[in-house]
Amino acid sequence: MFLFMLLYLVLVLVRPQDYPQYADLGIPMLPITLALAFLFWLPKPDKQLSAPQYLLVPAFLVAQMLSHLFNGWIGGAQVQLSTFGPAVLAFFVLGHLAMDPKRLRKLLVVFALCALVLVAHGVEQAELGIGWTGVGLSQETRIQYVGIFNDPNDLGLLFVMVLPMALYLSRGGGLMGLRRLFWWGAGAALVYGIYLTNSRGAMLALVSVVAVWVWRRRGPVTAGLLGAGMIGVLMMLPSRLSELDAGESSAAGRVDAWYSGLEMFLHSPLFGIGPGLFADNNANLTAHNSFVLVMAEMGLVGYTIWLAFVGYGLRMTLAVLRHAAPAAGDAGALAAWKGERSLALTLLLAQVGFLAAAFFLSRSYVILLYLLGGLVVGWYTGARSRWDALPKFELSRDLVRWPAIAIASIVFLYVLVKILLVTA
Repeated sequence: MFLFMLLYLVLVLVRPQDYPQYADLGIPMLPITLALAFLFWLPKPDKQLSAPQYLLVPAFLVAQMLSHLFNGWIGGAQVQLSTFGPAVLAFFVLGHLAMDPKRLRKLLVVFALCALVLVAHGVEQAELGIGWTGVGLSQETRIQYVGIFNDPNDLGLLFVMVLPMALYLSRGGGLMGLRRLFWWGAGAALVYGIYLTNSRGAMLALVSVVAVWVWRRRGPVTAGLLGAGMIGVLMMLPSRLSELDAGESSAAGRVDAWYSGLEMFLHSPLFGIGPGLFADNNANLTAHNSFVLVMAEMGLVGYTIWLAFVGYGLRMTLAVLRHAAPAAGDAGALAAWKGERSLALTLLLAQVGFLAAAFFLSRSYVILLYLLGGLVVGWYTGARSRWDALPKFELSRDLVRWPAIAIASIVFLYVLVKILLVTA
């Protein structure tokens, strides 16, 4: 199972099956490896599926199918089952594997190494104008890849999400410090890759990751000042971030799309207009915001489920970071707890990076979010078995919380969009 899942991750991230020279082979490697991993997972007797996400992810799939059915498109339910179903299977398998700290570290290594392959492709692209995949630069200046990373913004999102993982892997040194040096170099390469994507969303997400890291160590004031300083520096560099303001054409188009999404939500507030149909109702333009996209396409029902899934992941990492350390007299327990907190911070920063970038992109259903969610829920399930004082999250306790947060966030987005429209 573990071997097949590692292979699946490589195929999802590096995507050799999407290279032009291999595209005609016709072998569906992704579904084959995922199916084998899932089939090996099914008979496992030690499954622990009590975390809320194990109910929320399949419920999100059901909500997608119901959204199409309520909008009168029966075929749409079948489409969602085939497109989002693999994310559900991968989430369950990865959640099981990530409970073991040693396996979790290997999974993080695979994520980081695969991202470095894409950075290397981007560097070659930037120097030669074309990478080994045969894919050239986007807009003649921005690196891109193949498959789900053929948009520079998606590539930047991946690099931001993986950066905390690479820096975590440098922890502990080893090999006379060479391991630490390698992963520090990997982190620097990922930052350079973010710069080469010239993705404003990815750059702002990088600022968010650094700000949250500083906040955990130096408090919110220092984090805010550093974040503002980083944005100032980035806006002085030759990049698209220097053009960012509410009246700039790309930014204005995003705000208009957000407003259209809110109008779609008001038109179909319970089940939305149907997953994948935003662009059809907005002159072939996407939402440019993962929150608005789910809200418009799936209504309050689907949006609440999705928001709860995202929220529990953040709450799990924060629960460990806020939990009291073991008694000072037990050196072994203190060392183990320090390692647990490092993992918690790593996964928190990875989620912050993804969500900050996704706030400017329509990436509500992409596999990366659910792979990361699998890592988080698996790690926390394992952490609770190692530290029984950690809180248990139960959906039954939050049946009012999540709809209330969903409604509050919709009101917030509506006010934000109105302000941006006025100031544009």
